[in-house]
Amino acid sequence: MSEPLASNKEATNPARRRGLTLIAAAVAIAAIGWGAWHWANGRHMETTDNAYVAGNVVQITPQVGGTVVSIGADDTDYVKAGQLLVKLDPADARVALEQAEAQLAQTVREVRTLFANNSTLKAQVSLRSADLARAQADAARLQDDVARRAPLMASGAVGKEEFQHANAQVTSAKSTVAAAQAAVVAAQEQLAASQTQTEGTSIEQHPNVQRASARVREAYLAVQRAQLLAPLDGHVAKRGVQVGQRVQAGAPLMTLVALNDLWVDANFKESQLQNLRIGQPAELVADVYGTKVVYHGKVTGLGAGTGAAFALLPAQNATGNWIKVVQRVPVRIALDPKEVSEHALRVGLSMDVKVDTADQSGKTLSDTQRTTPVAATAVFDEQFKAADDEVANIIAANLGRKAVAVASPKVTQAQASSAAQAQNHASAPVRAPVVQ
Repeated sequence: MSEPLASNKEATNPARRRGLTLIAAAVAIAAIGWGAWHWANGRHMETTDNAYVAGNVVQITPQVGGTVVSIGADDTDYVKAGQLLVKLDPADARVALEQAEAQLAQTVREVRTLFANNSTLKAQVSLRSADLARAQADAARLQDDVARRAPLMASGAVGKEEFQHANAQVTSAKSTVAAAQAAVVAAQEQLAASQTQTEGTSIEQHPNVQRASARVREAYLAVQRAQLLAPLDGHVAKRGVQVGQRVQAGAPLMTLVALNDLWVDANFKESQLQNLRIGQPAELVADVYGTKVVYHGKVTGLGAGTGAAFALLPAQNATGNWIKVVQRVPVRIALDPKEVSEHALRVGLSMDVKVDTADQSGKTLSDTQRTTPVAATAVFDEQFKAADDEVANIIAANLGRKAVAVASPKVTQAQASSAAQAQNHASAPVRAPVVQ
């Protein structure tokens, strides 16, 4: 009889009943809270852990072949745009430059001779014209003399022999006039032939000078390109070049990674793309820092195809043993540069991405044409300008004019510092002497 009574006491225990009620109420409140949060926010979130950091990975390749004589940067080094990375032996290029400069100087002098010949031929035409005028005057005078003697011969005042001699002089004068006319025509033809090589141009713009100038620019740039410069700021990775190595144009020597301009490629499932739009905010967490560091970004574009469509070996779905696999589409997310500078990332790091899809005003595909380049460098602009200055210097020197202000290439402070670290192997190209 005592056991049933104890059980009834436990069932009717108000403290136990109150505890169970509180637990049930807490569970109900938590469920309602979670439901409210999911309705307000959670249902607008798309997440994926298939996301990786990406950036501009630039391969450093030579534009000309040569032997490596200096290396100015190694793996993990930070370099500035314009800093010397690798220097090739420029001896052959300098020899070619000297030959091209000498040829340009000789060509300028030859073209000067063509222009000078025009003045000589013009003077020759004037001289022959004067000879013709003199011969025509002599012939006219002799013709008048014969005309005066003709009536006198009939009266016997002038002898027949004397009259015949006067006629002979007239005939000779006419021959002289004809020869003078031919000489004038020949001189004019020579002048016209010479003018065809100089007409409508100047010494600097003459085709022969332009052709020789182009060879100088080509050789000058070959000397400049023996120095491989960093096209942008970044960190060196995958250095595979060694001193003394013979490299060909286009061979990869090292890689430069711009860690200050990174983004994330998040690979969402095709079933998650319905609500993704350009411009939606995103929160990202990197495995390297954990959840303590949260990056903020923005969706900038959705891929034009799945990863499998652009794979090196695309899947062949038109087979009998086809198995459906959920595809993924890369979504590009731009990062906040300030947050990236505070907590540096590396290309290829894993990220967890959460995109808020509540704002549906954006577009799924970009329809705006890009008006600015994705990436650009001005490191190589000065090379062609220096080549133009070198050409102008040679032309001016062989025309007897004052040379332009700057013609020889300059070495930047970054290049000089890098060259010093490479045991002074890196030096600016030596300018060849001008033919005087």
